[in-house]
Amino acid sequence: MTSIPMTSKEKPMEELITANGVRLCVETFGDATHPAILLIHGAGASMLGWENDLCSAIAEQGRFVIRYDNRDTGRSVSYPPGEPGYSLSDLARDAVGVLDALGVERAHVVGRSMAGAIALTLGVDHPDRVASLTFVTTTPGGEDLPPMSEDFLAHTSQNPDPTDSAAVVEFVVGLLRAYSGGSPHFDEHATRALVEEDVARTTNIASALTNHFLIDFDGPTSGGFGDIAVPALVVHGEFDPVFPLPHGEALRDAIPGAELLVLAGAGHEVPRQLWHTFVPALVAHTR
Repeated sequence: MTSIPMTSKEKPMEELITANGVRLCVETFGDATHPAILLIHGAGASMLGWENDLCSAIAEQGRFVIRYDNRDTGRSVSYPPGEPGYSLSDLARDAVGVLDALGVERAHVVGRSMAGAIALTLGVDHPDRVASLTFVTTTPGGEDLPPMSEDFLAHTSQNPDPTDSAAVVEFVVGLLRAYSGGSPHFDEHATRALVEEDVARTTNIASALTNHFLIDFDGPTSGGFGDIAVPALVVHGEFDPVFPLPHGEALRDAIPGAELLVLAGAGHEVPRQLWHTFVPALVAHTR
């Protein structure tokens, strides 16, 4: 298996910026003169879900990698639990604001899970800011597509006490285990370390656990998947229990000219063991 090198021995520093009128936490990896890749994670997930080593591995291949905490995750602005003061289109405008703050004219946008809808909105409502699109473990929606697995739904029905950090860590580790769909690549030790770091740095964990599931999905306004006019790559796990593989196949078919990369043995995540497949595919797609 190909090793994944670090670009630097020093971890990049988080930076608080104002984007679209709100406070967001951002980190960058690599040379700002290289083509920019904007990584956007899904519901309730902070930018740490795009692991440091993964971002460094992409940057090592000549890309300027940007990751950030969406609203109500990590160190970015938070709202009262159950009262998100924003919609999906606001999250898309946040992404544009991040690019503005960093002086990036156009970026290769990567949207994961729920953020596939953010990426779509960027692609059709803000096409001048998007060089390409990559959709990771997401869905075009549709009643004819298979439902989420019963095991996954059973875990998400739990409600940990947000004031009990240990209970929250156990819940999120269990959630990520459920996300794996029984994948042989699930690494509980590494997962737990990442979740502990994430919970410790999150401004309001109660909001992070709930608010993204309550927002208004009001975008895009200028079209749909069939109107995407930039190169598109769909990346999907073979064992995804949240959006089973037919979701990824349907998404590929919905986007003109899109290609599909199936991650063998993966669930709803992009496990380290498959970065040697994912990173070269993303780099080739973002030339």
